Amino acid sequence: MLKLYDLAGAEPDRRFSPYCWRIKMALAHKGLAVETIPWRFTEKSIITPAGCKGRVPVLVDGERWIDESWTIAEYLDEAYPGAPSLFGDGVGRALTRFYQGWADVVLHGALFPILALDIWRHTAAEDREYFRKSREERLGRTLEAASSDREARLPALRETLLPLRLALRSQKFLGGERPLYADYIVFGAFQWARGISDLRLLLEDDPVAAWRGRMLDLHGGLAAKSKGYPV
Repeated sequence: MLKLYDLAGAEPDRRFSPYCWRIKMALAHKGLAVETIPWRFTEKSIITPAGCKGRVPVLVDGERWIDESWTIAEYLDEAYPGAPSLFGDGVGRALTRFYQGWADVVLHGALFPILALDIWRHTAAEDREYFRKSREERLGRTLEAASSDREARLPALRETLLPLRLALRSQKFLGGERPLYADYIVFGAFQWARGISDLRLLLEDDPVAAWRGRMLDLHGGLAAKSKGYPV
C-alpha cells in the first residue's frame, strides 16, 4: 500500500494541509489505496533523510519517496497509467499549471493571513512556537494582527474567486463534466479553511459554493468525512 505523510494538528485526525488534500483527492481519483501518516511541522527529521525537503505531502511507493504535490501528481499519472488520468489529455497538464500558480499565489495569498491564527490554535503544542515565529516573519506582523479584520476582508477574498465563478456557471467542475487535478488544486484551499476555521468563506448562492459541495461528496465523501467545521 502507498503511504502518505499528511500534516496533522493537535488532534491526529485533523488534517488540514491544502497540498496534502490535493494528493489525497488525486489518489482517490485514481482508485489507489493509501495509508496516511500524521506528520507535524517540527517532525522534519522523519522525511528529510529520504531526500525530501522537510515539507509534506510526501508519498512513499515501495522504496521511492516523492515530495511536492505537483511532482507527486505527475508521478501518479506516469506510474499508474491504467487508472483515470489526473490531467485529461495532452494539453491538460500544461493548463493545470495555471491553476496551480493561481491557487498558490492568489488564493492562498488571500487566505493565509485570514487563517493563520486559526492554524496556530489547532497545531500541536510542540509546533506552536515554530509556527508562530516562522509565519509572523512571513507576514511581517503578529498572527493576531493579521486576522484582526478578517471579516472585513471577506468581500475582497470572494472577488478573487471570480475566474472560478465564471467557469463554474456553465460546467460542473473545472475539468468539465468530471473533476481533474485542477479541481483538486483549488479545492485543497477550501479544505484547508474547513479543517481549521469556522469562518464562512462563501455565500450560499455562489456557484463556487455549489462546486465545493460537489467536491466534498466525491470519492465516497472522502473530504466531507474529514474532521472540520461546517461550511
